Amino acid sequence: MSLRIIDLRAADAGTRLAALERPSFEGRASLLEDVRAIVAAVRARGDAALREFAARFDGVAPERFAISPAEVDAALASLPANAIAALQRAIDNVRVFHAAQMPAPLVVETSPGVRCERIVRPIDAVGLYVPAGSAPLPSALIMSAVPAKLAGCARIVLCTPAGRDGVDPAILAAARLCGIDEIFAVGGAQAIAALAYGTESIPKVAKIVGPGSAWVTAAKQIVAEDPAGAALDLPAGPSEVLVIADATANPEFVAADLLAQAEHDVLAQAILLTDSAAFASRVRTAALAQLERLSRRAILEQSLLRSRLLVVDDIDAAFALSNEYGPEHLILHLPDARERLADVRTAGSVFLGAWSPESIGDYCSGTNHVLPTYGYARAYSGLSLQDFQKRITVQELTPEGLRDLGPVATTLAGLEGLDAHANAVTVRLAALAGDRS
Repeated sequence: MSLRIIDLRAADAGTRLAALERPSFEGRASLLEDVRAIVAAVRARGDAALREFAARFDGVAPERFAISPAEVDAALASLPANAIAALQRAIDNVRVFHAAQMPAPLVVETSPGVRCERIVRPIDAVGLYVPAGSAPLPSALIMSAVPAKLAGCARIVLCTPAGRDGVDPAILAAARLCGIDEIFAVGGAQAIAALAYGTESIPKVAKIVGPGSAWVTAAKQIVAEDPAGAALDLPAGPSEVLVIADATANPEFVAADLLAQAEHDVLAQAILLTDSAAFASRVRTAALAQLERLSRRAILEQSLLRSRLLVVDDIDAAFALSNEYGPEHLILHLPDARERLADVRTAGSVFLGAWSPESIGDYCSGTNHVLPTYGYARAYSGLSLQDFQKRITVQELTPEGLRDLGPVATTLAGLEGLDAHANAVTVRLAALAGDRS
């Protein structure tokens, strides 16, 4: 049954865990094998392999992968004024929020004569991947391009798939508005391999960010494991939302929030935690009614099979289960949502109250929508300005600082049996003792 209601009020621990189970990655072993073959082919044969994969997967093999400025101009001109204005408004909000994340200088004297610092440098070259399968995602470009620009990355390279009609114009328009001019019409795992190792057309980058299919995710993980490859932004799985609501919430709003996230993918998951069985029933009725008028109904019908409405003892129990689950998106449909924020320990991004739909965070509130999924929110954070920067520590000692702290280092080196470590200190201490005599 689609969108099941499960009463957990008298359930044992095993039943509770099963109710929070995420969709499994069926065929992951064979998928990894296929992706490794794609990565190896692109690494070995460059553009020739990219053309072969484009013909196989996209049905078109372009003579060139680079998108020209004239093509971007045409895409920008093809969009209505309200679309351009919406893209710009989203960019502006994302820029404001991420500019505020610029780290302050850190300088500390940990001991007399011992100065420790942390300096920040941008990653030299980053690759942005923007999917364009069943739904092109210019918003995903904004979420990575804006912080990359703010961080000061010298080279920002965009890869996005092209269909028979070329690259989606909204993605090209967003790239222009974000100041991205190195754009390549390449998608899938092969695009990740091209960014990681470079080809005749596509430059190599140090880090790759952006969402994608299971193939893209696997490719990012494969190249990140290779010292010659490229780092990834964060682990990712299918999209998900968890809503905590009591009987005072609007069931139409809650149903809409569940459907909004469930439409991403057939493996997406939407969960409601509520202390009212009657409210859960109203949400289910509202969700199935709204489903009838949505264009991605075929996807929703499958993802809702993996979604569920869970009835728990009370709202405290709902927070305990949510923290255990670690949702990508957490929506609090509660009258005291702001006060209950203190109970949130694990989540990718939180939406407070009835008037904060998850869609606003996806597009234009200013926060980043590239978030940890599949439980990774227990240990990872969403994309931020810091993901495009390197933090480097610095230390500087005066002679007096070394005289004071050096014996501590030699003692610890002795405990570890590393006499060369100790020697690097003692030769300096001896020189200082000679200077003193």
